[in-house]
Amino acid sequence: MTNKGKTKILITGANGLLGQSIINVNNDRFDICSTSRGESIYELNGILFKSMDILNSEDIDIIFSNFEPDVIIHAAAMTNVDWCEANPIYCNRVNIDGTQNIITACEKYSAHLIFISTDFIFDGKIGGYSETAQENPLSVYGKSKSAAEKLIQASNCKWTIARTSLVIGYFPYLMSTNIILWARKKLGKGDEINVVDDQVRTPTWSMDLAEGCLLIAKKKALGIYNISGSEKFSIIELVRQVAIHGGFDLSLIDRVNSATLGQLAMRPLISDLDISKAKRNLGFKPHSFEEVLDSIPYI
Repeated sequence: MTNKGKTKILITGANGLLGQSIINVNNDRFDICSTSRGESIYELNGILFKSMDILNSEDIDIIFSNFEPDVIIHAAAMTNVDWCEANPIYCNRVNIDGTQNIITACEKYSAHLIFISTDFIFDGKIGGYSETAQENPLSVYGKSKSAAEKLIQASNCKWTIARTSLVIGYFPYLMSTNIILWARKKLGKGDEINVVDDQVRTPTWSMDLAEGCLLIAKKKALGIYNISGSEKFSIIELVRQVAIHGGFDLSLIDRVNSATLGQLAMRPLISDLDISKAKRNLGFKPHSFEEVLDSIPYI
């Protein structure tokens, strides 16, 4: 049973960091159906949950026909960049084929599709990427998200692409980690860590990304939007800020470059995003990195 009059939003990948953040920042503004493959791993607190596999078109059609969503926030994806590089077939199935299944349902049910994309669609040669910047992904992951974007742009549904960068945050029972949690855990144990000094990002609090998605839904904004933090950091600068905030030993942080670190997938070096369009058109106001560190609990 849904609340009449409210815009209805269906979230894919609701067990993930962004999905949980959307549920938490919603504050009863929208009628939400959270979906994920398998069961919910969280306390639902009255939020409707349905098991849905984005690779199963019949599964999707049943959920769509029952809930009749106005908006889809498509957050389900394979996002581990090195895992995607090692498993390109499955990465493409989820990130490309799964997205096509969602597109087909959005076209059938006249729903607005909000697709979560990434700064990894760029090669990182210049940085400061706007929504009109030229794509040139370097990794299997980046190529899969770029291919999904093109499917969306060629579709007949109302669509918005929300590109983001280095999403950080925390919820209990979350299966994946992120750089803030990783650095705190390692430094808290007194472990030395190697951190790259030549990769630049605009780190994004999951709660800010969630609010950005809901602003897009509220304003029915179409097209491409960069939704990220407003501060640009190299990865080593970011980790040093984490160490200072937590009172950890800065000497445990060892500087390396991307080539030395030997990550399986190539990363763009400078991929910070220009969010002026989102600020101007949506009223998007991300928190400062200091505020984000204050808000993410020590575990």
